[in-house]
Amino acid sequence: MLTFEEKLHIIETFPELQRKDISLGRVNFHFEESVQDKKIVVQNLHPNGNGFVFAGHLPYKQRDKKGLVNIRDCSEAELRELLEQAIAYLSKEPAGIEKEVEAADCEGTWVGRNQQELTLVREDQLWNVYAGSNLEECFESPVEAERYLQEEGFRKKR
Repeated sequence: MLTFEEKLHIIETFPELQRKDISLGRVNFHFEESVQDKKIVVQNLHPNGNGFVFAGHLPYKQRDKKGLVNIRDCSEAELRELLEQAIAYLSKEPAGIEKEVEAADCEGTWVGRNQQELTLVREDQLWNVYAGSNLEECFESPVEAERYLQEEGFRKKR
């Protein structure tokens, strides 16, 4: 496991990241050039070595609900790769990310833990989630809609 100081040194080799000291000796690093709403790449790096890196580029099962990966036990190579990928992901316009999700892949019926069903439908320029005939949520992209459904515990019905 890398120490706090070693992690700091690695992160500080990325000139596009700006250090922001926060409470209890913890440190965040921001990517101010992000073209997305997300700007914090390294979150809550703690003197005990614990911390998180934004990993919106990774599949849902590899990150938490906030899109973060714990870096407590990362090697130098793993940490560098995570940082490079996070910066690359946050440098892409959302429209470029949306292309990764095809409409046919996410449109249709989604089933929850208790067998409840929601339907995702593209209507005009929006992606709408329905519970029966009731509108549950609206999204501007299939990526946002799919992320919402997965975070709520729903899986695409095959």
